[in-house]
Amino acid sequence: MRLRALLPRGAAGRTPGQGSRGTGQLESKSKGKLQKQICRVILDHFDKQYTAELGNAWSSVRDVLTSPLCWQHSILLNRFSSCTELENSLCVQGYHPAFQGGLPYLPAAFKCYIRRTPGRFPAQKHQAGKLKEYYLLNAASLLPVLALEVKDGENVLDLCAAPGGKSVAILQCACPGQFHCNEYDDLRARWLEETIESFIPQPLINSIMVSKLDGRHIGDLKPELYDKVLVDTPCSNDRSWLFSSDIHQATLRVIQRKELSCLQFQLLRSAIKALRPGGSLVYSTCTLSKAENSDVINLILNSCSNVMPLDISEMGRAVSQEFTFLDGLQQHELLVLPERGRAWGPMYVAKLKKI
Repeated sequence: MRLRALLPRGAAGRTPGQGSRGTGQLESKSKGKLQKQICRVILDHFDKQYTAELGNAWSSVRDVLTSPLCWQHSILLNRFSSCTELENSLCVQGYHPAFQGGLPYLPAAFKCYIRRTPGRFPAQKHQAGKLKEYYLLNAASLLPVLALEVKDGENVLDLCAAPGGKSVAILQCACPGQFHCNEYDDLRARWLEETIESFIPQPLINSIMVSKLDGRHIGDLKPELYDKVLVDTPCSNDRSWLFSSDIHQATLRVIQRKELSCLQFQLLRSAIKALRPGGSLVYSTCTLSKAENSDVINLILNSCSNVMPLDISEMGRAVSQEFTFLDGLQQHELLVLPERGRAWGPMYVAKLKKI
């Protein structure tokens, strides 16, 4: 892989991880080894915002987000590593394919398994020179990849790629002609490289470029180069924010949250510049926030005359047995709402085409 460190770290990186443990009012939830503490600052903020935006739906979503013991994890199989024995074992343990017939795009090699009961499958450690058999992730995280519909030979940009789950998922679907994975944050860029090395073999790995560019400038640096662009943008990650251990950091996050939509708009505008005419992009977040989801897309559609929305409602209908979606959105967007037994998301997905 070629690593290009051209710009310093800064605002266009991913939302930073949790800081050192602070003091303040924390609410305990769950028991045993998986015990976590809910940050009241964040929960109170979410209660106010999401009651207004989601209405009655917020109560059940809140119940899932604040109960880690009911969370589920999916298993994305690595097509570059032998998985036959693993597949048989998963079926015995009650897992079933997350994505089946009816999807407008579902490559035969793309295999993801889920089960309705909570619990986490054991993770595999990184071993130099040895490919992992599977990647653990929230099943809703794969919807942006399926919406992107990457085909063999296309030039693809993953604008905010770390930690690399969606990049790995794209490569389970197709072999791009050129695959550019970008991550502005130094630490997360190293994480991204390790993920790719853990799942992707030679010589395919040679077609992947990992960079540490400011995503807001990639459109000017590489205009109209890509057939498909994924913009899995930095956002107010609802699941992790709820368990912020540093109260000072949590308070700062609430104050600075309104600035995220500006960054997201800039990243999306840059992605449009990098997209060739006729190409398409998918915008995604892992937050419920309307300001970071529909509002950003609407602002782009109202300010950029060279993009149009693409209907992804067929994909939503095809996976409606496994995912719960917010009603009332437009045909070019989906918002996955976590609920017990289907504790996937939050995940917002929208698709646009450059004219």
